[in-house]
Amino acid sequence: MSELTVRPATAQALPAVDLTTRLGDATFPNPVFTASGCAAAGQELEQFFDVRLLGGVVTKSIMLAPRSGRPTPRMAETPSGMLNSIGLQGPGIDAFLEHDLAWLAARGARAVVSIAGGSVEDYAKLAMRLRGQPGLAMVEVNISCPNVEDRGQVFACDPVAASGVIQAVRRNTDNRVPVFAKLSPDVTDIATIARACVNAGADGLSVINTLLGMAIDTTTMRPALGGVTGGLSGPAIRPVAVRCVWQVHQALPEVPILGMGGIRTGLDALEFVLAGASAVSVGTTVFGDPTAPIRVLHELAHALAQRGFERIEDAVGFAHRAPELYIPEEPDPVGDDEPLPARRSVGFEEDR
Repeated sequence: MSELTVRPATAQALPAVDLTTRLGDATFPNPVFTASGCAAAGQELEQFFDVRLLGGVVTKSIMLAPRSGRPTPRMAETPSGMLNSIGLQGPGIDAFLEHDLAWLAARGARAVVSIAGGSVEDYAKLAMRLRGQPGLAMVEVNISCPNVEDRGQVFACDPVAASGVIQAVRRNTDNRVPVFAKLSPDVTDIATIARACVNAGADGLSVINTLLGMAIDTTTMRPALGGVTGGLSGPAIRPVAVRCVWQVHQALPEVPILGMGGIRTGLDALEFVLAGASAVSVGTTVFGDPTAPIRVLHELAHALAQRGFERIEDAVGFAHRAPELYIPEEPDPVGDDEPLPARRSVGFEEDR
């Protein structure tokens, strides 16, 4: 991977743009969040900037029991991105609540807790454990997990399975806490899955999770990852992510979207906002630049101001506006010169 870039977190004032972001019934001071799996629960980033300055900290996906994850090697560099095959390694919900969520609450950060499970019952139990916990601002449901009750079919690839998970989580979560379904791009029609999740009770959608990929080491002539396949992230997937955000916003324009996938700069973030995202998560680029989330926040604010936006909500989905009809003024702006003589048709002789 590229060398680590450490820049001091900027303390300069943001331009006069209202960055207030509403996701479901929750209001956040700005639209830039971390992405699940790229900064654990935020403690690693605290040495670089105050995590309270972000809209929210999205935690690594947590499961009911401690999990060791997949075999090594777990990461592989790819052109403009990376593959990871971590396998949802984590301490389990008990340790998470005691150490990670408690730390975020004490710090005053807004915690978006990502949950994952192997069955609908797992998700329901996780939601119940989170209910009433201090510091919890939102729940992100990672449905890109195999359903052990259905031959390992990934929840996110089946609208019925996805809606079953979201129903269970919404039923067991405080009504004041938004529930966002995290969608996979590895589907034929992402809008169909999005609609099923919203109909099941999701307050919003996180778009997108990683793409399933694979790399082969040409020296060993074996898969580069111990788990064979992994999730592709980084700048290489940004066009796919923007397309998915566009399609979901077009299908469900009133549903808030937390957009993610290859965001490195404020202009990258602006692309997602213009496509329909109300907020963005910054992920893989953090491995090379731990200050990236706060930098992206400043760059996005300046980009909005330069384009004349006074509120971020006015920019959400702005690229979907109808094309402006251009009617030239008189006289023709091209000029009023005499027209050129008509050209003869090529390949035909004059009448004899």
